[in-house]
Amino acid sequence: MENLTISQVSKGFGVTPRMLRHYEKMGLITPIRKEGYAYRTYDENAVRRLQQIVILRKLRISLKDISVILDDSKYTATLEILRKSISELDEEINALDVIRGIIKDFAERLEENRLKANFDLLEDKQLIELSETLSLSKNTLKEERSTMSDLNNAKDVLSKQQSDIKIVMLPPLTVASHCCVGEEPEDACGKVITEFVQKSRLYEIKPDTRMFGFNHPNPGILEGDIHGYEFWVSVPEDMEVPEPLVKKHFDGGLYAAMTISFSEFQRWEDLFKWVEGNDKYEVDWRGTEEIMGGSLEEHINWIYNAHNGWNPETELEVKLDLMLPIKKRGE
Repeated sequence: MENLTISQVSKGFGVTPRMLRHYEKMGLITPIRKEGYAYRTYDENAVRRLQQIVILRKLRISLKDISVILDDSKYTATLEILRKSISELDEEINALDVIRGIIKDFAERLEENRLKANFDLLEDKQLIELSETLSLSKNTLKEERSTMSDLNNAKDVLSKQQSDIKIVMLPPLTVASHCCVGEEPEDACGKVITEFVQKSRLYEIKPDTRMFGFNHPNPGILEGDIHGYEFWVSVPEDMEVPEPLVKKHFDGGLYAAMTISFSEFQRWEDLFKWVEGNDKYEVDWRGTEEIMGGSLEEHINWIYNAHNGWNPETELEVKLDLMLPIKKRGE
């Protein structure tokens, strides 16, 4: 098999170049750098490992556990990881079962009583008595539990499994901007921003400062395996920023936002599909395709980590808000 470039691997497996580099940093895959060749390539072994990573991620296995599985020749640890995953999925299924059961019983009671005069769903004694006998899991729980208790347990379980999508309005901001183009522009640009935060003591001057980033340009726009990434960090309006940073104004606007861990950039597709299927909002592309159409990635905890001299990717858990620009339908 001929070695593949990062672009070929990215397109073939639906994995962004940024994620491939993240897998490399974690030691999950190892690229080959040939002398005299500017870009990384991937041999058959690296591609096979990537195939396994993609499959395990679709099975909702964490990257931390995947790193164990890939190096577990006797599969002892792998079996423990899979059993733990099965247990978590069973909890989620039971939680959904509770919600389904309560809705089903509500619907049946409503069908029986809706034509009666003065019928009030919330005052139906039979419905209340029925709800009090519902349990989270009839197979595992001996004590009867109230409907509210069941719903609270179901909500707790499901909230651990799903990322909430929220609608947020970003205010107008003055930002210090820096853009880098290359094979790893996020790292190069991040170092400049971190140095600025530390030298200016920005966190002390503006504790509510925020940091955003976006592709500029997107992968595939430029020739070769390079792209660009631009960071924005909000600053006081009257603050002077040193070169190579550039001061800009951001108008703000309405966004659909989803919080993810650093490695979950595939969730952009989930966010886009959610907005597409929403009956109240639609995507409001701003700017050109090469800069993600106005979409942003807010880097949570980066400024605080940088201020304290911590590595943004190793201290506080790396979280981002994926932010898709939206507007009310028909506007």
